[in-house]
Amino acid sequence: MGKVIAIANQKGGVGKTTTTINLAASLAALEFRTLIVDADPQANSTSGLGYNPKEIENSIYECMIEDVQTRDAIIQTDFPNLDLLPSHIDLVGAEIEMINLQNREDKMKEALNRVRDDYDFIIVDCSPSLGLITINSLTAADSVIIPVQCEYFALEGLGKLLNTIKIIQSRLNTNLAIEGILLTMYDLRVRLSNQVVGEVTSHFQQMVFSTIIPRNIRLSESPSFGVPVLAQDADSKGAISYLNLAREILAKNGLMPQETV
Repeated sequence: MGKVIAIANQKGGVGKTTTTINLAASLAALEFRTLIVDADPQANSTSGLGYNPKEIENSIYECMIEDVQTRDAIIQTDFPNLDLLPSHIDLVGAEIEMINLQNREDKMKEALNRVRDDYDFIIVDCSPSLGLITINSLTAADSVIIPVQCEYFALEGLGKLLNTIKIIQSRLNTNLAIEGILLTMYDLRVRLSNQVVGEVTSHFQQMVFSTIIPRNIRLSESPSFGVPVLAQDADSKGAISYLNLAREILAKNGLMPQETV
């Protein structure tokens, strides 16, 4: 069965979608069958891979609310080994529609369990909130990656997220683990970036990935082209960093020796 990894932080602008798309593309490039699940009503992972959310017929919403078969909603992307379970704006209303459903926290888990055997990794892009859709994502996940930007308010809300994870571990998903804290938007020239790296690493120690994602123009540009950064510029610092992150995760899970570029 494929490993489900949620990319979560209720704080916006920390690099969740960038990490989802480029980590998944890197795992796919390393020949692991990978599915991106866009669990954010903003549908940025969907548009970031070149698909118009308004033209999506079936999405994660239909799989969770209307019992559409998950395989019927999955899109095969133009990139080998990389598929997408898209989102659209209807997902905004899902939390209200799910309030009176039985086992409402398990709807995404039920949807993903139908296709787990088809993939090595399933990467879930969570919305910037701690609402019911994010709780569904964490309940469905085996582990969670927490992106933290190397900026002034880096640790803002992180304690609340970790507390939510503890509640889910105790009540809904006892197997949920923290895959790691990922430092993003790092700028070597800015003293504050180095201070944040030191502070987060000192506080969380082994929970922090050794790979740090830099600020990189190619990472910023690639969504406008509807492609992962690997497809736009495989030699860019952003592409290399996400490949290194993929290798670090694979090594951590005993799937390959860790090598960095």
